[in-house]
Amino acid sequence: MSAHPAILSEDQRDCYQELTNVAMGQAADRLARLLDAYVVLPIPRISVIESSELNMALQDAGNDSSVSAVCQGFIGSGIAGEAMLMFNDTSFASLAKLMQYTGPLDKHAELELLMDTASILIGACIHGIGEQLEIHFNQGHPVVLGQHCDMNDLLKHGNNGWDRTLAIEIHYTIEHANIECELLLLFTEESVKTLNKKIDFLLD
Repeated sequence: MSAHPAILSEDQRDCYQELTNVAMGQAADRLARLLDAYVVLPIPRISVIESSELNMALQDAGNDSSVSAVCQGFIGSGIAGEAMLMFNDTSFASLAKLMQYTGPLDKHAELELLMDTASILIGACIHGIGEQLEIHFNQGHPVVLGQHCDMNDLLKHGNNGWDRTLAIEIHYTIEHANIECELLLLFTEESVKTLNKKIDFLLD
């Protein structure tokens, strides 16, 4: 029942959603333990989109506000992609408070908070998805796309040249705190073919 990579069947989409639910739950649990706070879990959005639509999705995720972002590549078993974590800049003061950070909240401190959070959320999500599909993903070094910039500036740096991508969008918020971030997992079009085969095997 393997579909064209540009199209996901309803069963495939549901399966991707289940895999993501488990993975993002593991990531949220790690973040909740670190912050000693409740992480609100959203319903992940699964879609196969063109590169032009990806730019629109990123702009929607940024909500036209100033953001800071980190991306990290990953690869394993013929599957490659990028994870991008975008933080609303208003989140840093609350994040520093929950992490009991006592120093001055300058750009260097914000970068440290951003990288620490990205390491937890990206690492746990990628590991969680890989574990369920029996894939070991190797992760590249995280790269800072920008601090305190608008989404258009980020898009200039984030153009990966893919024609089509599987996008998994996860919007995390912390209850009773002004913290929100968007995690995007983007898989290359070639990777979707391999992923769909693995998904179909799970569904059979």
